[in-house]
Amino acid sequence: SVFTCRKLAGCTLFITGASRGIGKAIALKAAKDGANIVIAAKTAEPHPKLPGTIYTAAEEIEAAGGKALPCIVNVREEQQIISAVEKAVKTFGGIDILVNNASAISLTGTLETATKKVNLMMDVNVRGTYLTSKACLPYLRKSKNPHILNLSPPMNLNPMWFKNHCAYTISKYGMSMCVLGMAEEFRGEVAVNALWPKTAIHTAAMDMLGGAGIEKQCRKTDILADAAYCILTKPKTFTGNFIIDEVLLREEGVKDFDVYAIAPG
Repeated sequence: SVFTCRKLAGCTLFITGASRGIGKAIALKAAKDGANIVIAAKTAEPHPKLPGTIYTAAEEIEAAGGKALPCIVNVREEQQIISAVEKAVKTFGGIDILVNNASAISLTGTLETATKKVNLMMDVNVRGTYLTSKACLPYLRKSKNPHILNLSPPMNLNPMWFKNHCAYTISKYGMSMCVLGMAEEFRGEVAVNALWPKTAIHTAAMDMLGGAGIEKQCRKTDILADAAYCILTKPKTFTGNFIIDEVLLREEGVKDFDVYAIAPG
């Protein structure tokens, strides 16, 4: 199976937003191989509504078999990104993989989206992804098999993806445009890909958005962790792809998707 040998042993992953949800799931999957994980997230003090801090995530990563470096990083603050990158390189000797997972979401119409929410989505999703990539790239270029993976969708310009939440879609497509541009700019040096789920994924963020009962239509974070692992263990020639989790896993021979369902079927 694709998930047996310790392909990421000794690799250093810099993961934004890794204190919970999808970022943490990807971190734990790599930790099982014995990877080093830089938890670049902003929650240092427990949040009233959301579980997990960078320190509780670090404990889980170490328990799973990895090494963890928790760093307080709000990707809106360039200096915090740069400091965490420097600390990562000092601690682990380099960076092999960047996962741009940190994201802000507001599925609201144009008139209902507060300006501060627009700013947050643009700052975290587009600018944060761009600046974190920029800070990591000099070190990624020195790695044997470097990857950047953005958690962002294939770019589909059908208006239906914009009409209900224009600002959010613009911000996520900004992340996808980073993949488009950087994959070409660093072709042969660094792989740059995007990963997006086929269904909604059950996370704390989803609970806040959807309210009770939403999880029955969701899948577990494991499906994205498994798909991310698949991508990150491919050679750096695998680049510029916009991957849907289920499509990739089917190609890799996974047949039973009920294991990923919150409510099978």
